[in-house]
Amino acid sequence: MQFGIHSLLFAETFVEKDLPLLDKCKRMGFDAVEIIPFDPDGFPARKVRAAAADLGLTINTGYGMPEQYNIISPEPRVRKAGIEFSKRLIDLSNEAGAKVFGGMIYCGWGYLTGRMRTQDEWSWGVEGYREIAGYAQRESGLILGIEPVNRFESHFINTAADAMKFIRDVGVPNVKVHLDTFHMIREENDITECVLETEGHLGYVHACENQRGIPGSGLMPWVPFFTALRRVGYDGCVTIESFDPSMESIAKLCCIWRKLADSPEQLAGEGLKFLKSVYRQVYLDGLPGGYVSPQLLSHLGQ
Repeated sequence: MQFGIHSLLFAETFVEKDLPLLDKCKRMGFDAVEIIPFDPDGFPARKVRAAAADLGLTINTGYGMPEQYNIISPEPRVRKAGIEFSKRLIDLSNEAGAKVFGGMIYCGWGYLTGRMRTQDEWSWGVEGYREIAGYAQRESGLILGIEPVNRFESHFINTAADAMKFIRDVGVPNVKVHLDTFHMIREENDITECVLETEGHLGYVHACENQRGIPGSGLMPWVPFFTALRRVGYDGCVTIESFDPSMESIAKLCCIWRKLADSPEQLAGEGLKFLKSVYRQVYLDGLPGGYVSPQLLSHLGQ
């Protein structure tokens, strides 16, 4: 299993001046870095690929689609723009050597109609994403991760079951489920069962505490979660996703209004140590999901 970190914990952008962040993440012990190319024109994709190759880092990319590129919009021109913009992001991801492109990449981030999703929206989303996924499949082996998010960010795909229905309807094998524990703990009835639903179709994981703080500091049941990952045979990338409230634009987008650690480095470093300890316990020691080792209890109490 690889452990990754989200670049937005350290920097609001990822342009050429941010390339040294890759070296920093490698030195902290991470295997992978997830990057959001918020500025597609300024994203140094080829330099990211070269730097990551030199460092032995895996690159993943993500996005939250703006409303003007919403492929479930009732406006055909908006849906078409969303398909074309998605193809551009796929091209950038391929140039950067990304393994996964995930997130809210299937509809507008924050787009809420005030109603439950409609059959028209579902049909538009499936039709549009089938074209997007087909394009990605022709171009590379890039995995497209469909991330269920909480009800305050979307009305379209909120649960693993929603994501599974979507990828089955799209019917293109490079489309996988992207689970995020921050959203799961708000929307799922059972953390273990929802992971088991994704067996054979899980492509990416965000490891976030319920309050987006240091993994291990909140309510997320990490041992059962990793036990479920082991049961479905997942051995891909687990990425810590959190944000720094001192970055005003990101704090506003993600509703981070308080400090979650003394520094981004503390959140990343302690989070990585904790997740690796759970991974060792569950995957390597093979302990049952209901058991928490004394070492892990000690870590949680620190």
